[in-house]
Amino acid sequence: MRIELVRDEISLATLEEVAKEFYNFMIKGVVDIEEEIAAFGGEYHMDANMILIGAGSKQSNIWGFNIHLHKKPGEEGWLEYTSLINIRPNQGNITMEITDPTLREKINLILKKIVKE
Repeated sequence: MRIELVRDEISLATLEEVAKEFYNFMIKGVVDIEEEIAAFGGEYHMDANMILIGAGSKQSNIWGFNIHLHKKPGEEGWLEYTSLINIRPNQGNITMEITDPTLREKINLILKKIVKE
């Protein structure tokens, strides 16, 4: 299983290549909002989640998302803030979808820095 740990940048072309393993048009990912690093790929968000944990991230800082590769970055529906790992009642998030607009914006800004066309 191919999972890309990204500390700096990753191209959309590379994401598309990694996505072919499971979903083709979509790739699962997780982001550490404190370290501003991400991991992309795997069948489940937990696959990439474990890569970040192995790299020293704390679970409380890791949030899951999906990128829809048939859309352009920034376009409506390109980024989806949904993952089982996002269910965190103790952190104020009780659903799979991240509902906090501040947290969503932070994730969006990190991904804008990391994912390049």
